[in-house]
Amino acid sequence: MRPVTTSTPLMRASLMRTRLGRVVAIASIAALTASLAACSSDPLADQYRAGSGKNYIAGDGSVTEILAENRGAPIVFSGTTIDDQPLSAADLVGRVVVVNFWYAGCAPCRAEAPDLQAVYQDETAAGEPVTFVGVNVRDQAATATSFNKTFGITYPTLTDQSGAIQLAFASNVPPNAVPTTLILDARGRVAARVLGAIADRSILTSLINSVVAESTS
Repeated sequence: MRPVTTSTPLMRASLMRTRLGRVVAIASIAALTASLAACSSDPLADQYRAGSGKNYIAGDGSVTEILAENRGAPIVFSGTTIDDQPLSAADLVGRVVVVNFWYAGCAPCRAEAPDLQAVYQDETAAGEPVTFVGVNVRDQAATATSFNKTFGITYPTLTDQSGAIQLAFASNVPPNAVPTTLILDARGRVAARVLGAIADRSILTSLINSVVAESTS
């Protein structure tokens, strides 16, 4: 004969608590999933962070620093900002300049944009002789303006559909390697380069501070 199992009130209460716990756990997971989905406001940037290289060609974030004695001639460039203002290398002499090449549909460009703006704000707040310039290599001014509003970019952006600015930096910016970020010393010479998205804002801060220290030492 099979043993008879008797269900007591205590056993039934324990079973109900177990089932209720499972329901709560499932509901919590669903809520977390929904919350994460709501926080994902930029599919292209998320795609890049997930490791997808779809629809863009870029570097691997490698950093190159150039000793002062090995730097080439100052880079001469000029253009018009998305606010329809002229801007040239001559306007920036005496300051360390961070030049970032980007376009709106570039996933790693979108991923690094908040870090660029954060470092720019930090350097400005600290009163450092540093400025940033964005160079949009593909978009119309309206598209670049929309991008800047989305990511809160407040430093000037030049449009370069003609490729004239890229040509001026051709020896330092490989074709199609977007994003690329260059740091120019106070004389306008390329002192450092990040080929691809900036992996961490502390890297950019360190590179900038190193070049700033040259002119203040």
